[in-house]
Order: sequence, then C-alpha cells, then structure tokens
Amino acid sequence: MSGGGAGGEKTEKPTPKRRKEARKEGQVARTQELGPWLALGALTLAAPLLLPRELDALGSLMEQSLRAVEDPSLSRANALLHDGGWHLLVTLVVLGTVTMLISVAGTLAQGGFYLATKSVKPSAKKLNLIQGAKRVFGPHALWEGVKMLLKCSVVGLLVWSAIDATRPLIGSMVPMGVVLDLVSEEAMGLLRTVAVAGIVMAALDYAVNRRRTSKQTNMTKDEVKREHKQSEGDPLVKSAIRGRQLAAARNRMMSDVPLADVVLTNPTHVAVALRYQPDRGAPVVVALGAGVVAARIREIAAENRVPLVQDIPLARALHRSTRVGHEIPPELFAAVAHVLAFVISRRERGVRGGQHRSPRTESALPAVLPAGRRRRVVA
Repeated sequence: MSGGGAGGEKTEKPTPKRRKEARKEGQVARTQELGPWLALGALTLAAPLLLPRELDALGSLMEQSLRAVEDPSLSRANALLHDGGWHLLVTLVVLGTVTMLISVAGTLAQGGFYLATKSVKPSAKKLNLIQGAKRVFGPHALWEGVKMLLKCSVVGLLVWSAIDATRPLIGSMVPMGVVLDLVSEEAMGLLRTVAVAGIVMAALDYAVNRRRTSKQTNMTKDEVKREHKQSEGDPLVKSAIRGRQLAAARNRMMSDVPLADVVLTNPTHVAVALRYQPDRGAPVVVALGAGVVAARIREIAAENRVPLVQDIPLARALHRSTRVGHEIPPELFAAVAHVLAFVISRRERGVRGGQHRSPRTESALPAVLPAGRRRRVVA
C-alpha cells in the first residue's frame, strides 16, 4: 500500500517531454493582466511628454476653425477636417501600436509563444460535469473571485484618496487654471499608482498560476519510469538486443577466420587472425578475442588449415591496439611482415596449417596506442 501511495503522489518534477506536452495542452503559468497593466504604466510615463504637444495641436486646430468662420468655404472646411482627422489617426495608431507591443511583450515574457494544439481538440473530458463543477467552484474560481475583489478594493481606495486630496480646491478661491493643473496632475498620479498596483497584483497572480501549473505538471514515480522506458527502452529488452547484436557480430567474425592467412596466439589466452591482400595495403584483422572466443578462433583455424603462430608479445600488442576490420598499426608492420613472410613461404611449398613458433627473435616491440583511433577498412 505504501509503495502504491508513493507511486500515486506527484512528487517528481516534470521531464522535458512532459513540459512539452503540457504546453500543447495550454498548461503554462501565465496571467493575462500583466500586459495591460504594463501598457497603462508606460502610457502614464509617456503622457507628460505627449499631452502638452497634443494640447498645443488641438488649440491650434480650434484657432484655425474659428478663423475659418470669417471666410467660410468648403475647401477650407475639408482641409481642416483632413488635418484634424489625420492627426487623430496617427495619434491613435501610435498609442495603439505601443500598447499592443508592450502587452504582447509582457505575455511572451511569461512563457514564450506556443500553440495549445491539444486544448482545441474535441474531448469527452470537456463535457464532464464533475470536472466542470470543479472549475466553477474549485480553488481556481475562488482565487479569481478574491483577485477581482482585491483589484476593485485597491483601485477604489486609490481613486478615493485622489478625490479626497483635490476636494478642498473645489469651491475655493483658487484660480480655475491652477485647479485644472492640480486635478490633471492628481489624475495622472492616480493612473500611475493604479498601474503599479496592477503590476504587483499581476505578479502575485502569476506566482499563484505558476504554483498551480507546477502541481498539475508534476509526475508520479511510476509515470517517470514509464516515460523512461518509452524513450530509452526497457533495460531488459535493450540488454537482450545488445546480446543478440554481439552474437551476430561474433558469428560474422568467426565466418571470416577461414579467410585469414595466419592466427597469432598467446598461446592460449589471446588469438588474432590476420588477412593480407597486397592490393589493399596493410594486413587487416578479421577476428580477435580472448578466453573462450580465442579458443574458438584457434579451433576454426585448425579445422580450415590456417597456420597458428605463437608470438606472445605481438599477439598481445595486436589484441590491445586493434579491432575487427581495422588495419594493423604502422608500428607493427615490420613484426607482422616477418610472420607473414614465414607463413607465405611455407604455403608456397604446399605446407598449410599447423602450429608454429614465431620466426621473430626480437621480443621488444614499439609502443602502440590503444584501439579506437585506427581506420576501419570497408570490404
């Protein structure tokens, strides 16, 4: 029971594959309010620079309209209408574009661009009444209600504080121009404060959504193991496949032993079968192995009358520095050539097979790098 409970709890972090699937399903931590609040904050910062210019343009347009009354004409009215409409269009397009770019940037900063392809597909789960009730009356709906109440309370409190600050000016002896300047300044400060409060609330909403999404995308231990098996394969199956591949490679290697010109032995622990074709360059290793594999190589060589030459240092050096299908290292050319000359001379006299001692008298060999860096020969 404890194992099943631990396996059913979502205690593991989501894998990259699970995160990718979650993005397709639309499970991404995101709040829709950050972009608009950022755009409002940017507008409150740009308004003090833009409003005086727009007010001057509006005053100039009104002055031109009043002067047009002195000499009214259709062409002059059309020109004023064109200038005013064009100025209004440019202003709205600029403000709208900037607002849209800031909103999109704020949205992309929360998780980038993604297409929730799975969320738009028809699914029977969407018709589940129980799940629908959980969405309407669940913790998420409760948080949405609290968030709406919090926003209304904060904005209402800020608006009331701004109105209360300007109330002593109303009905007083303060000139109207000064009152308008103070009211406009208070209004701009109010918008700026509301924008900052909205950004703070949007950040809080993002944190809540991120925590909820993290819980939804977490995985159980069984799910992690299952996904690992699907992506990497069952270890038992992989081991069986690897064993079959090694067996097939060993069988192919054994089938090439009869083609060898000589088998160098250790004499019992190591065996290396070499084949030399003058038109292909250096001799090539067609089979090698140790222990049982070496015994099988010697057995096949004896059955097919391939000469067995006992050369302990050379056999060890070749076994350590070569692989099947590789040319022998250049450092061992001279030693191998000595052995091949001995074998070929016996073959030319009609003597094949048998076990022989190495014709070489030198026991020392040049240092050779380990296998792995030799050029493979393609037959």
